[in-house]
Amino acid sequence: MEIKKKSKKDLTAIQYAVTQQCSTEPPFKNEYWNNKKEGIYVDIVSGEPLFSSKDKFDSGTGWPSFTKPLDKKNVTEKEDEDGSGRTEVKSKKAKSHLGHVFNDGPGSKGLRYCINSASLKFIPKEDLEKEGYAKYKKLFK
Repeated sequence: MEIKKKSKKDLTAIQYAVTQQCSTEPPFKNEYWNNKKEGIYVDIVSGEPLFSSKDKFDSGTGWPSFTKPLDKKNVTEKEDEDGSGRTEVKSKKAKSHLGHVFNDGPGSKGLRYCINSASLKFIPKEDLEKEGYAKYKKLFK
């Protein structure tokens, strides 16, 4: 599947700023920080499956937070070039900026993937098949 970068006309201003210019949306004022529905989160640019609601938790930060990616092969991680010591998370194919991963999360690995809602599209579990993500239905049985 060939991925083309979306232009400003294809995305909202905040979606473009976050995914294409590595910006960060405001905490607690974004679409999914408090979403409690079951389903998966995909890259707003490419549709790559990224995270599951099964791995989402309330980090108290105001951004959607996850303990792990849905499929590790769909994300890349690299140290920020700004010298902050943070690790940036991007989608593999579209190279969309998603957010950052930190070592202060719950679970055995202690990871917190702090992700911008603007980089995501939520697919509710009941729409997985219709939207082309049928293989993920088994997560919610």
